[in-house]
Amino acid sequence: MAAKVRPALVLGCDIADEDRVLVAVVYHPTALRGSQYEVPMRVPGLDEGGFDAQSLYTVPTVKLIRRRAVLTPVQLEEVEGRVKLWLGLT
Repeated sequence: MAAKVRPALVLGCDIADEDRVLVAVVYHPTALRGSQYEVPMRVPGLDEGGFDAQSLYTVPTVKLIRRRAVLTPVQLEEVEGRVKLWLGLT
């Protein structure tokens, strides 16, 4: 059985040679629950839904398949704000 491919926002920074080649991803569900950690958002190239800061994972970059969309700086700031809220960094 093949694993389901899920759209996600990739968060990361420059990776040095001694670092593990990982990025953080915030999944993009199509069914939102109205949580304070969700960001409802329409993004061209993705189905209607949003980003869920409680679905924050790290994955090796080799697992990334292709870029489906690009967020605007304002959209990225909104998702980053919810991730910071979820992690208690605000």
